[in-house]
Amino acid sequence: MSVVVKGLTKYYGDQPALRNISFEVEKGEVLGFLGPNGAGKTTTMKILTCFINQSAGSALVNGYDVEKQPLMVKRSIGYLPEGNPLYKDMYIKEYLHFVGSVFKVPKLSKRVDEMIEQTGLTPERNKLIGQLSKGYKQRVGLAQALIHDPQVLILDEPTSGLDPNQLVEIRHLIKELGKQKTIIFSTHIMQEVQAICDRVVIINKGEIVADDSIETLREKVKGFKVLLIEFQENVEIGKLRMLTGVKKVESLGGNKFHIFSDSDKDARPVVSKFATDNGLTMLEIRTEMSSVEDVFQKLTQGKNG
Repeated sequence: MSVVVKGLTKYYGDQPALRNISFEVEKGEVLGFLGPNGAGKTTTMKILTCFINQSAGSALVNGYDVEKQPLMVKRSIGYLPEGNPLYKDMYIKEYLHFVGSVFKVPKLSKRVDEMIEQTGLTPERNKLIGQLSKGYKQRVGLAQALIHDPQVLILDEPTSGLDPNQLVEIRHLIKELGKQKTIIFSTHIMQEVQAICDRVVIINKGEIVADDSIETLREKVKGFKVLLIEFQENVEIGKLRMLTGVKKVESLGGNKFHIFSDSDKDARPVVSKFATDNGLTMLEIRTEMSSVEDVFQKLTQGKNG
């Protein structure tokens, strides 16, 4: 295992931030680390990257103890924090040379050129970091996290600020890196989780509330059943919301809707009768799997009562 967390606990004064959490991440695995604000994600990442110490429990990165062997841990990881602190008065190549020299990277000039190409920085390679767009600054952050070829990557919101084309490129890069490295990936964008991650750990109020593959979580979580329906005619959304057993209705544009019902209810008979009684034609009606967002909301909102 590349990352092993056992009974990790952290207190800030009398306030618990982590409550006895445990999980493992294998080499070649991309783990989505999810949770609402204040759940304990950043605290966990800071412990794994040796920025702060735990109150109890243990964490190993590449076999090195984060508390007893912090230098060896730091050599083994690449870290892109959410804030992505950069030296804005330095040129891209200058900055990557600086970071690489800290890690004593061999053949550094060649490695810098490789990172610039791999992260798509070539068009901007001669610019000051302060002149870059937010998306390109994120790429510089990724390049510095990769410069020393770490075995473990810890990425906090790595796709923040990227345009749609850049998103596709960075997703592809992360998935390729995940074939050889261990990646812990924190994000609030549920589509990113589905596109990139092999497995998901969801943390809420300092406790792990889920740890499984996306597909298994969808099957396990009992929440709303989701019905997708499209009518040929115009339909008032308010009338759909009044149907028996319907908890929520979302408009998808035109005459297409998502209808959410209780986990033990099937809304199709009710909706079909509604269509018949009102002389409506249904062009499409089908049940859908819960999305990662549905799973996330069910687990975290349930915990909050």
